[in-house]
Amino acid sequence: MLKIATWNINSVRLRAGHVVDFLNRWAPDVLCLQETKCPQGQFPSAAFAEAGYTHIAERGQSGYHGVAIVSRIPFQTVKTRDFCGKQDARHVSVRLKGELPLEIHNFYVPAGGEIPDRSIDEKFAHKLDFINEMIAMFRRNSARRMAPAALVGDLNIAPLEHDVWSHRKLLKVVSHTPLEVDLLNDLLNTGNWIDVMRQHVPHDRKLYTWWSYRARDWSTADKGRRLDHIWLDPELAASCAGIEVVREARGWQRPSDHIPVIATLETSSNL
Repeated sequence: MLKIATWNINSVRLRAGHVVDFLNRWAPDVLCLQETKCPQGQFPSAAFAEAGYTHIAERGQSGYHGVAIVSRIPFQTVKTRDFCGKQDARHVSVRLKGELPLEIHNFYVPAGGEIPDRSIDEKFAHKLDFINEMIAMFRRNSARRMAPAALVGDLNIAPLEHDVWSHRKLLKVVSHTPLEVDLLNDLLNTGNWIDVMRQHVPHDRKLYTWWSYRARDWSTADKGRRLDHIWLDPELAASCAGIEVVREARGWQRPSDHIPVIATLETSSNL
């Protein structure tokens, strides 16, 4: 078995204890974090190493963004990439060592502001441009992909009707607009990815990974969105035995507004 998890932690130093608890209880082999908000070199590596995760690839900046991959498996390579001419720490990738040289891309896609019009809101334009650059990247890479691959992270788009609490009410809200959804589907198809969360949870069932801090009782209101994703190449997806959405993490003290998602792969079955 190989367990890959993704989690927008919304400040890794503030919530390092939550990360350690998660690592100890759910024991993923690899955890991809987004929105670490941690300057390069100040990542709480020692706490994670003590939990058995001694291999860490981080890309950080002060106060904003930031991505990291913590792993029990050594890395063969570590790479990062800038998008849209900005150095804002939104991507890191690794290739694992061992019998399964899995390539994992960890992304934190821009949220996109408040107005779904690129001519008015620069943040929305940045989001669209960022995803278009991702599409171009995987269009080049997919033809020469030599290793099993995964794309995970906070993609900041809830594409399906039941990925949001109200499809009708959110059609004009950033994260669920048709323009964003079409672009995300282009990315999915260009990379020949499989959305394994929806491979295991039917499309007609509600599935969320984020709930706003603004809700007084987030669980009762349950106005969530599925912004966090795990995509696998077809061969890996065929080996995916299941996914787990750790909803209880949203109820922890001083939680992130996102929760972890885990994919479990039976690596000996098809690979």
